[in-house]
Amino acid sequence: MTTDANAIDVHAFRKPEHEIAPIFLERWSPRAFTNEEIPDSVLMRCFEAARWAPSSTNQQPWRFIYAKRGHARFPVFCEAILERSRMWAQHASAIVFIISKKMAFARGELKLSRSHAFDAGAAWENFALQATMLGWSVHPIGGYDQVNAPGLLGIPDEGWQMHIAVAVGRRGDKASLAAEFAAREHPNLRVPLNLLLMEGGFKPELTDFPKGTPGEPR
Repeated sequence: MTTDANAIDVHAFRKPEHEIAPIFLERWSPRAFTNEEIPDSVLMRCFEAARWAPSSTNQQPWRFIYAKRGHARFPVFCEAILERSRMWAQHASAIVFIISKKMAFARGELKLSRSHAFDAGAAWENFALQATMLGWSVHPIGGYDQVNAPGLLGIPDEGWQMHIAVAVGRRGDKASLAAEFAAREHPNLRVPLNLLLMEGGFKPELTDFPKGTPGEPR
């Protein structure tokens, strides 16, 4: 479990510009995990929340390939993650890969879906928020082995797209991390809302904005 000395007051870091539910601020992506096992009852509640995400014409294109700590395949799931991220992801309670079907039925015809990735993202958000509400942490990992991971997980070459790996676990002590990661073990901020909104039409002046040095709150 997270120690009191390592507790982080998320609301001291994050101040919304408008009133929102606290859960949106409380979800963040730590790297320090405690190596403990996660109960099936907890993980299934997260998958259940993801199941109820909206999708185009209710096609529900997302699928979740997972292994819990202690499962014979857990080391293979860790191997599918690039070494830099594996350094800390290997201490998670479960690794989940989110994939989606590229094809969908439209008017009785099987066609390339324009929304499968968008829909899978909605399912991911449900998963992440439910985990947070249950006192667990999640960290999405883009640094997986795009060449070898599909083969390691048995994903067919055609018809499916891998999106992200997710480390799920109890947040641990940042002292367990390499120095470069420990320095970044806190909630990040967000770009001001006025740099994201384009009322009335496209605003080319908002296509780029300053970003902090990697690792700084932003």
